[in-house]
Amino acid sequence: MIAGDTLTYLDHAATTPMRPEAVEAMLPFLTERFANPSGSHRFARSVLQAVDEAREVVADVVGCKPGEVVFTGCGTESDNAAITGTQQRHGGVAVCSAVEHHAVLHAVEHGGGRVVAVDAAGRIDLEALAAALDDTVSVVSVMAVNNEVGSINSLDAVAAVVSERAPRALLHTDAIQAACWLDLREVTPHVQLMALSAHKFGGPKGVGALIVRQGTSIEPLLQGGGQERDRRSGTHNVAGIVAMAEALRLTDLERSQDIVRVASLRDRLVDSLLDQLDDVIETVPRDAKIAGSAHICIADIESEALLYLLDEAGVCASAASACASGAMEPSHVLAAMGIDKRFAAGALRMSLGRTTTDADVDRAGAVLVESVRRLRR
Repeated sequence: MIAGDTLTYLDHAATTPMRPEAVEAMLPFLTERFANPSGSHRFARSVLQAVDEAREVVADVVGCKPGEVVFTGCGTESDNAAITGTQQRHGGVAVCSAVEHHAVLHAVEHGGGRVVAVDAAGRIDLEALAAALDDTVSVVSVMAVNNEVGSINSLDAVAAVVSERAPRALLHTDAIQAACWLDLREVTPHVQLMALSAHKFGGPKGVGALIVRQGTSIEPLLQGGGQERDRRSGTHNVAGIVAMAEALRLTDLERSQDIVRVASLRDRLVDSLLDQLDDVIETVPRDAKIAGSAHICIADIESEALLYLLDEAGVCASAASACASGAMEPSHVLAAMGIDKRFAAGALRMSLGRTTTDADVDRAGAVLVESVRRLRR
């Protein structure tokens, strides 16, 4: 928190506060347990054991085998490794939805791939997906949860289409926004590749994972010492890996109760805005998105001006992906969903999480109503 400021944090989709337990788990590996886990001595082996134990925790929460967990430096790396690594190993064409995070979308476009339309709720159009698939496709990427508007894709339905139309293609999902809200064990059976990022569920920045299911082969992006069974070279970020596992374990343990509480807060916040302001739409129906997403679009308002007033009042929110903040370009997600430009220009992404309180939503609602009225005046 900035000294002296009252901070109302509604930007959990950008990053989450680190769990104290994850911070505590990191500390020994930042101090006395500093050995390189690739070393051959006893000290190194004890650190390697910590990495292996973390791998088992991640595998248990995800619903895969420990050997299928590849630790990476971030979610972007995981997504890139899935798309580019598949194409480098197998050739072929990559396909993704039009609302993917740019870590996927740009990788697909860079490789000359195909982009598939979505419906009004931001979910992939299964008929359009089927039309885009053929024997030349090597990898299909459909995100489990959209990072901007919170839409949930049914990966079982996606997998069925891919299996029928492009049976040799690998199915990848960017599940980076999913861990707090979905039981990943229900997603994993339908995909061959899955990306995760620790800082989206109470872990540290700078560490992620790519789940590579048994029998799936991709070309590594990084060449070097052959860590992670030759799938991702580079010295392990041991402190980050251990903290990631602890954060994911607690997220899984508390998910059900957090969903109920956060959904109630989200509904209260959005309902108060809809009651007090005209020409505001809730971008995605509540039954089609995660509990933490309170994305709205406000007519006759510019997001940049609104975010400035919110920031001045200590309310943290965003207009789109945090990776694109500052650009203030029209959202590719909202454009793909067909949102009217009059509303899309006033997009506001408020994302709630584990630490969000009643006071947070009440204060944010009051500040937002006053800010919109001020701009409209």
